[in-house]
Amino acid sequence: MAQQRPVRVLLAKSGLDGHDRGIKVIGQGLREEGMEVIYIGLRQTPEKIVNAALQEGVDVIGLSSLSGGHKSFFPEVVKLAGEKGMNDVLIIGGGIIPEQDVQFLEERGIKRIFGPGTFIKEIANYIRNHIGPPKT
Repeated sequence: MAQQRPVRVLLAKSGLDGHDRGIKVIGQGLREEGMEVIYIGLRQTPEKIVNAALQEGVDVIGLSSLSGGHKSFFPEVVKLAGEKGMNDVLIIGGGIIPEQDVQFLEERGIKRIFGPGTFIKEIANYIRNHIGPPKT
């Protein structure tokens, strides 16, 4: 029986957001949950995020925003990922997202928003339960 590879998660901060402590904590926690995490850093454009996700062959793109750019950046990542044929990649978000913006983002393809205080185990379980079959 072939051994399955770990779930691959790409984490990125979009826009001009300059704070990344939270996403680094999430990344370390997902590693402890057995996932392979690629963190591409701060101030990423949607194009860079999607291209990195495509190159890395990830199962999940996790976006974080603390600076208010989520309504433009997050949907653009979903759009570009779809254009690249990455419809099987789970795209989730987190950070400081006002409650009134969550439905807006979900209607535009972000599958789930995780706010401050969410337990790592909850995020990891959501990922495991919502990704497609592992890629080889």
